[in-house]
Amino acid sequence: MTSGSPLRVVRDGIGARLARLVDFRIDERIREHVSRLARHADRLDEHGRRLDEQRKRLDSLQKNLETVRGDLLWTTSEVKRLIPHVAAQEAQLEDLRGKLALAPAADQAEVAEARSLIEEVQRQHAQIRVRLTGIARYEERLRRLEEQANSGAGK
Repeated sequence: MTSGSPLRVVRDGIGARLARLVDFRIDERIREHVSRLARHADRLDEHGRRLDEQRKRLDSLQKNLETVRGDLLWTTSEVKRLIPHVAAQEAQLEDLRGKLALAPAADQAEVAEARSLIEEVQRQHAQIRVRLTGIARYEERLRRLEEQANSGAGK
């Protein structure tokens, strides 16, 4: 039995044909699965890319959150620091409201008269200031003249 025997040639030919037929049917069945696997691989790649983007966004948001937390802590401490001052201002406002409530109500004529009296007092105060300034200048001049007279008499 040599390698060229007709039986062997037929058997090898049938074997090769049978192998091609089996390969074709297996390829046919596998082709759909391979296609599905390729689609799944594409989807997994897309999901991986999205996941990377989400992680980057999450990291950025966490950094921003830390900044906001720091700002919030600063703001909280400032508010705590200012609360006593605001409370003091409110107390002063209440005192002023109380004083205003005790002041008698006045009509327009009384208010106008009070204003004119205040203006008159201010005018007289200004005149007194001018007179006192004049007196101070006069006294300064007298002092200098006395110094000159004393220095001239002492010679």
